Amino acid sequence: MKLLYLIIVSIFLFSCSAKWHYNKAIKKGMEITTKSDTIRITTIDSIPVIQHDTIVYQKFFTSKDTIIYYKDVYVPKTIREIRIENKLIRDTIRIKEKADVQLAKEETKQAKIEHKSSPFLRFLGRMWWILLIGGVVLGLYIRKFLPF
Repeated sequence: MKLLYLIIVSIFLFSCSAKWHYNKAIKKGMEITTKSDTIRITTIDSIPVIQHDTIVYQKFFTSKDTIIYYKDVYVPKTIREIRIENKLIRDTIRIKEKADVQLAKEETKQAKIEHKSSPFLRFLGRMWWILLIGGVVLGLYIRKFLPF
């Protein structure tokens, strides 16, 4: 049991330092950028002034600029994180495509049902045969009685 404790303590004592991890991250592409932002603070000052035997307070607006610096760290993504993001994007595209296909199928089914149920559309569907036969008969009739 003492040997186990000794191994665990030695692992914690002789592990990598924070500086080693920091240098490794910089080598892999971590960037530390120092950004600054300016904040303007406006204050109102009033000074008593004597005018015509009365005390009048005059207001003065003063503004002060302060610059705030902060460090912004860019940490590159690991290969595993990139793969997970790509899978999520791919899966959402597939789900949208399936939904679009289902919607198109339902619309075509509705159009077929409406086409079959409308008597006027059924009449127009048969009407072209009647017009074609009538045109042929009219053509033969004209051909028989009119000399060319």
